Amino acid sequence: MRSILLAFAATLALTLPARADDVTVAVTAIVEHPALDAARNGVRDALAAAGYKEGENLKFVFESAQGNPATAAQIARQFAGDEPNVIVPISTPSAQAVVSATRDIPVVFTAVSDPLGAQLVKNMDKPGGNVTGLSDMSPVGEHIALIKEILPNVKTIGYLYNSGEANSVSLLAALKAEAEKAGVTIVESAATKSAEVQGAARALVGRADAVYIPTDNTIISALEGAVAVAEESKLPLFTADTDSVSRGSIAALGFNYYDVGKQTGEIVVRVLKGENPGDIAVKTAAGSDLVINKAAAAKMGVTLPESVVSRANKVIE
Repeated sequence: MRSILLAFAATLALTLPARADDVTVAVTAIVEHPALDAARNGVRDALAAAGYKEGENLKFVFESAQGNPATAAQIARQFAGDEPNVIVPISTPSAQAVVSATRDIPVVFTAVSDPLGAQLVKNMDKPGGNVTGLSDMSPVGEHIALIKEILPNVKTIGYLYNSGEANSVSLLAALKAEAEKAGVTIVESAATKSAEVQGAARALVGRADAVYIPTDNTIISALEGAVAVAEESKLPLFTADTDSVSRGSIAALGFNYYDVGKQTGEIVVRVLKGENPGDIAVKTAAGSDLVINKAAAAKMGVTLPESVVSRANKVIE
């Protein structure tokens, strides 16, 4: 009887589907800041909505590289060795590290502005291999239009960025092209680590009429340093990242990164259910919010026009 029961148990184990608690999603980001944290939470909640719940039937692992590319590469290798069901790198540097570390484990990147320029995929519609994801390419033309609406006399815009981040280099090229159409000159100032952000912001004082910060993880992680310079110098500061407005920028027109995370999580669910990531087209994030900060504007000597205030999705007083 015992041998019959053992044989039945073995047969049952082979015929039953894999237990849901075998599902592991490993997430990594180059650094922790509000936008990337919101994206991570969005991924987790999208998984939960699809029935993959952390603590019940999902192991959700997160590691931050703390702004260090070498650490990002180490985390990527660690994840590749752990063989989770899907790896979700948040940000361009983390995505580049993960894609370099594995050719077999499904990868769904997010918060990457230019997947082609970052060499993550060769084709947005048919990425091939083990990689797909979500692009958050900023609508830089709309950003310039917003700055000009708030500051009609703007002639030069300072671009504060990390010149070593592929995302920011791609955005710079796009920004320059749009600025030329708008009759605006772009002035660059680079910081390669967070400790340099305040100094790079100070280098724009007297050289630019306003400062624009892209979705650059190095700069955003040390945003308060740039904001302090902007307030002290009455130099209007704008961001591409809406989560940064509450931290002191005047305005941002961009994605809600929690929604970006949810959109990414929906792709992860498709992969968990059996789709090949290489057959899933790389998507561009949907939705665009206008967030303004009246207090920040006042500190930088700016009065926000009613045309901007009236259409804002969120107004911080």
